[in-house]
Amino acid sequence: MVALSGDVKEIFTKTKVMPMATASKDGVPNVAPMASIQLVGDDTVWIMDNYMVKTLENLKENPVTALYFYDQETKRCFQVKGDTEIKTSGPDYEKFRDQVRTKGHQYPAKSLIVITITDVFECTPGKEAGKKVL
Repeated sequence: MVALSGDVKEIFTKTKVMPMATASKDGVPNVAPMASIQLVGDDTVWIMDNYMVKTLENLKENPVTALYFYDQETKRCFQVKGDTEIKTSGPDYEKFRDQVRTKGHQYPAKSLIVITITDVFECTPGKEAGKKVL
């Protein structure tokens, strides 16, 4: 289990939209912006599938993903990688679905993507760039 440190969590929670990278089983990449995102504990991220097409197809074929987040003020950035699970029912799905739907009817909240973080990498330019930090 990888538990995010305080500074990584702070930057994560400040970031409103994160690019999410996936790949098909054949290695065809896809990157899409994610906005309905929540850090749940120290090692789990929830993302609501509102409009996913290629991303969802990729996760069904290859359940590994990467997220990138950047803090404009400090210029620090990180990448987290993790294993995913897709949920369309259950208490976690219902809880986040209801939370997302309070933003408006334009959010269909079709499924919950649960990411269990496996790795964290420094992305800030400099000598530590690319270093695995967790």
